[in-house]
Amino acid sequence: MQISNKEDLEGMKRVSEAVAITLKEMINYTKVGMSTKQIDHYGAQLLGKFGANSAPRLTYNFPGNSCISVNNEFCHGIPSAQKILQEGDLINIDVSAELAGFWSDNGCSFVVGEDIHQHQGMIDASKQILKLAIAAIKGGVKIATVGELMETEAKKRGYMVIKNLGGHGIGRSLHEQPDELLNFKNRFDQRRFKKDSVVAIETFVATASTYAVELEDGWTMVGNKGGVLAQHEHTLIVTAGNPTILTADNGVWD
Repeated sequence: MQISNKEDLEGMKRVSEAVAITLKEMINYTKVGMSTKQIDHYGAQLLGKFGANSAPRLTYNFPGNSCISVNNEFCHGIPSAQKILQEGDLINIDVSAELAGFWSDNGCSFVVGEDIHQHQGMIDASKQILKLAIAAIKGGVKIATVGELMETEAKKRGYMVIKNLGGHGIGRSLHEQPDELLNFKNRFDQRRFKKDSVVAIETFVATASTYAVELEDGWTMVGNKGGVLAQHEHTLIVTAGNPTILTADNGVWD
C-alpha cells in the first residue's frame, strides 16, 4: 500500500506495534520443554489483547495463529502439541496480523536455550544482512539491487540465500505488490522501491540449500538440499531517506 494520509500511517503503526510486541513476548516466553502449540496459543492471546487477528489464519486458513518452524523447517511450520522444544533447537516465529483493516508482518529466528549446535553465527549474519538491506532501501532504488546486496553479504559470511522466498508489499492485505522482494539479483527485475510504500523485508540465509520445497502437509517448507535457515523480517515504510521501521519494537536487533 501507499501511505497517503495520517489515518493510513496511524493504522499501520497500530497493527505493527501489535505484531512486533507479540513477537518479542513470544520469543521471551519460549523455553526448552514447551510445545510449539503452547507458544502459538500464547501469541494468539497477545494479539487478542490488541484486538488484532492472525493474518495467516484469516488469509489462508492456516492451522495456527503464527508460523513456528523448528530446525530443518525453513518456514510455514504448523504449531503442534507434539513438537516439544529441545536444548539448542533453532526456532523461527513469524507473526503477522490484521487490525482495523491494516496488516503487518515480522519474524525472527533464535536458539532455544544454549547454542549447542552453533546456529548463532548464521542468526547473527541474518540480522546483519537485514540491517544492511533496510539501510539501502529508499524511493527509486532498484529492488534487484537490494536483493544483490543480500546475496553478496550472505556469501561473504559463508552462507547461501533461498531464491524462491522473499519479502512483499503489505498494508491493506497480507501480500501485495511489489511481491517477490527476493534475496538475490534478478537481472530481469527492473522495478524500483516507491516512496511512501509499505513493504515487508525478510532475509532467508541458509547453510546448504538455495530453494525451499513444500512438505506433504501442504504448508511446511524445508531446504531442497537440507541444512538450516535463519529468517528475520521487518515491516517498513519506504521514504526518500532512511526507511521508517514500523516493527522496530520486536527487539530483533537488541
